[in-house]
This record gives sequence, C-alpha cells and structure tokens, in this order.
Amino acid sequence: MLERMDDFFTARINGYDEHMKSNIEGASSFYKFTAALLPAGENAKVLDLGCGTGLELEEFFLVNPNAKVTGIDLTEAMLDSLKAKFPDKDITTICGSYFDVPFGDGIFDAAVSVESLHHFSKEEKIPLYAKLWQALKPDGYLILTDYFAETDEQETFFRQEQIRLRKEQNLPDEVFYHYDTPLTVEHEKEALIAAGFTKVEVLNHWEATYTLKAGR
Repeated sequence: MLERMDDFFTARINGYDEHMKSNIEGASSFYKFTAALLPAGENAKVLDLGCGTGLELEEFFLVNPNAKVTGIDLTEAMLDSLKAKFPDKDITTICGSYFDVPFGDGIFDAAVSVESLHHFSKEEKIPLYAKLWQALKPDGYLILTDYFAETDEQETFFRQEQIRLRKEQNLPDEVFYHYDTPLTVEHEKEALIAAGFTKVEVLNHWEATYTLKAGR
C-alpha cells in the first residue's frame, strides 16, 4: 500500500539520518559535495526544497555559518528535527508543498534540493522550476543532487507502476504518496531548460545519484 508522503517520513523520523547516510550509495560524499557548491558569501540566501532533517545543511553551515536558509518540507516532524539541530542558525522553515508555497521574486542566491524531487514527473517539475527560476537572483543557480533513472525504459516503468498502484488503491490525484519515479538525467535537464534555466551541467555522480547545477 502506498503511504501519504508526510506519513511515510513521519513514521521514519527515528533513525532517518543514519539510514540516509549509511544506506544510499555515495551519501558519505554527496552531502558534503553539494554543500561546497552553495554560496559562501556573508548572509547568502539559500532556498532548500525538501529540506527534511537538514543533512545537506549540516555540511553547508560548516562552509557558511551565517547563511540565511529557507527550508520547505511536507513533514512537520522533519522540520522539528532540523530546527533542533540548528537552534542558533538563521533558518526559516515552511511546512507545505514546494509546488504550492510562493517563493517570491529575485530573492535567493541559490537553491538546493537533495534526494527529494525524484518523486515527481517532468510535467510537474517544469512549472516548479519556472517558479524557482523567478525566485533566484540574476546570477543565482540551483544545485540538484538526486536519484535518477538509468534508462528511458526504467523511467517509464516507475511512472506506469505508480499510476497502476494509485488506480488500484483508488487514491486521490491531489495528494502526494510516496513512490520513487526518477527521471533520467537528460529528461531532468530538459525540464530545467524548459523552465528557463540556460545552462545545466552534471558535476558528479555516485551510482544512481547525480549532482546537477542549473544556472539562471
């Protein structure tokens, strides 16, 4: 049975950090690698999509302890954990869907998302990325570290399986349920370009996890 996205992560909050660090190939490296790509300037403003418990922020605050971070996540329990980790940091947390939350115009120096966006389709991502493009400063950029499908066939299988399961369980379209539907790297690039980003680079990868940089 598919679980609602927020219920899935709430049920797994105990031990979540250890699971992510120990059971995902490359996690011992990619959180640090991702954080090092974010702006180091004084009072840099960063938007974190699907921030969870702040695993990438643990590394980022070592690089830039004075950064101003806005973190968006569906799961209140994860945000509570994040706030408990960083009581002295400038973090604004928003519990909600990053598809619905307004980001503003020209506010952020950079955005970041780690192991979150692989739950959504290309069609869902394009308007989200367009909203994100608008929220970045003229020289702003997105760092995306995420899980990707290896082939078009694998991507199609995951998407069709999710559709089948939702139909079998009679689940409402407007509610997010946990099921991985990663795009290929090429299709992710296409979504970013369609949203307005002008340059998308692959900077590193660890098995199926890749880090992309999308410039405004």
